[in-house]
Amino acid sequence: MVTRVAAKVESVIQDAVARPGLVTVLTGAGISAASGIPTFRGPEGFWVVGAREYTPQQLATRAMFVREPEDVWSWYLYRLGVCRAAAPNPAHEAVVRLERALGDRCLLITQNVDGLHLRAGSTPARTYPVHGEIEWTRCADACTPERVPMPVQVTTKCRGEPLTDTDRAALRCPACGAWLRPDVLWFDETYDEPRFRFDSSLRAAMRTALLLTVGTSGATTLPTLVVQRAAASGATIIDINPADNPLGDLAAHTGGGVVRELATDALPTLADLIITAARRRSAAPDHHG
Repeated sequence: MVTRVAAKVESVIQDAVARPGLVTVLTGAGISAASGIPTFRGPEGFWVVGAREYTPQQLATRAMFVREPEDVWSWYLYRLGVCRAAAPNPAHEAVVRLERALGDRCLLITQNVDGLHLRAGSTPARTYPVHGEIEWTRCADACTPERVPMPVQVTTKCRGEPLTDTDRAALRCPACGAWLRPDVLWFDETYDEPRFRFDSSLRAAMRTALLLTVGTSGATTLPTLVVQRAAASGATIIDINPADNPLGDLAAHTGGGVVRELATDALPTLADLIITAARRRSAAPDHHG
């Protein structure tokens, strides 16, 4: 399997890395699947409030939080427990190796709120969590733009478990006393630059020579725009996903590659190929001047 992946994309990688520009990695839920974190968009994310069952797309909204803040928090604290129980996998570690080898030439844009990239060793300076981070909160009334780490008094929940009095007291803004909310992008909210690196991500896309899309189908707005901007700017795209998806079609149109394998199988090998190509580029004599 590893040999087949290498043979398919090695020349594509060498050509892309030889050009100036970023090596950008865009990751979605698929990269964390091997760590045991579900997407939470399917049945595993359904949640009962009162006598009604809600989908994640209904729960993860500002409107639902205004109506039922405790139930929304119970769901997020259940998700937080799942994320904390998970560990980074070889695909996360491959991204770390890329960053350490390439330095400022490497950028990670992740749709995942689980924090596994940072726990694996990716640096905050070169990581754009464009959907937020589940370990952070902020004032729901926006009395301050500052983020607050998840209070240590708050406990993760089992499915259906309600908040405790200690949770309720701790999930209050220390500045104004309003509810804290998860520092994530909800379905009825829009991307911005201060919180979700909207402009920075699009600028990076236009400076990208090689874009790896990993475990994502581009179902949300900003990741799709990143791929489109990168393609329009001449980037080579390699899509790593066991399932066919629109990003794979776009990768083929850019002269890139489509790797229909799990991220844990493919990404470590691709990272090695990219690092080797970058070292060759650095060692090559400069014929300009």
